[in-house]
Amino acid sequence: MTTTKKPGRELRAEVPGGSIIAWQAGDGPWVLVLHGGPGLSDYTESLADELADAYSVIRFQQRGLAPSTTSGPFDVERHVADAVAVLDAAGAERAYVVGHSWGGHLAMHLAVAHPDRLLGLLVVDPLGAVPDGGVGEMGQNLVSRMSPAQLARAAALQEREEAGEATEEDALAGLANVWPGYFARPDQAPPMPPIGLSVDCYAGTFESIQRHFEDKTLEQGLPSLRMPTVFVLGAGSPIPNQYGVASAALIPGASHRIEPDCGHFPWLERPGTVRAALDSICE
Repeated sequence: MTTTKKPGRELRAEVPGGSIIAWQAGDGPWVLVLHGGPGLSDYTESLADELADAYSVIRFQQRGLAPSTTSGPFDVERHVADAVAVLDAAGAERAYVVGHSWGGHLAMHLAVAHPDRLLGLLVVDPLGAVPDGGVGEMGQNLVSRMSPAQLARAAALQEREEAGEATEEDALAGLANVWPGYFARPDQAPPMPPIGLSVDCYAGTFESIQRHFEDKTLEQGLPSLRMPTVFVLGAGSPIPNQYGVASAALIPGASHRIEPDCGHFPWLERPGTVRAALDSICE
């Protein structure tokens, strides 16, 4: 997993506030990959590599961090529009969409808002479609997986936040502190890659996510979808599986797979699982 190598053709989608930068590699049916966060730099290169021998894979840096525009607004509607702009820039009239974590939540919003642009939907260990998506229990589970040293670091960072002294560097330190807990076997977690974070994008997008939970946007919209859909869930993910299962149940004909010995990053912990799921909806 890396955030530095940018292989393939670079794409630029002009959007309000600047540009969204994307990369396309491979040849075959179009696949759009949506990274998680929100407010994180793109980390999906290794996932794209798993798919690019049979698909034309597009991934992009979501707004909030360079090289894409760092300006807002940071809300679900703008992120959806940015994804459509990337498809347009690539010349992809329709695509399969693969979304991970927050990107899986975004993929569901994209499917509801623009079903005509999707060939199918693959949702990987997502923030769920039903309130609160699993965020609360995820936080509790991550804490339960911390060592005493990690708990002490978390307490120190919390003190800085409560004192109004927290910085984006502190936020990244907090992410690094919980990073092993995202994996089914925290003691075997790979090092966290170099990654960027936008606190403004994270906060603004989550406010928008909460509004959509209150409005039941996905609960009311997902039952109207008619496209092949698979959810891939990690049995050992800090996000409880029931949120992904409940989200899949809202989409007619959707299925879910709970992968053993997997946490939040199935393609890293069990290589080939996401590729197999994508192949199944493209048959």
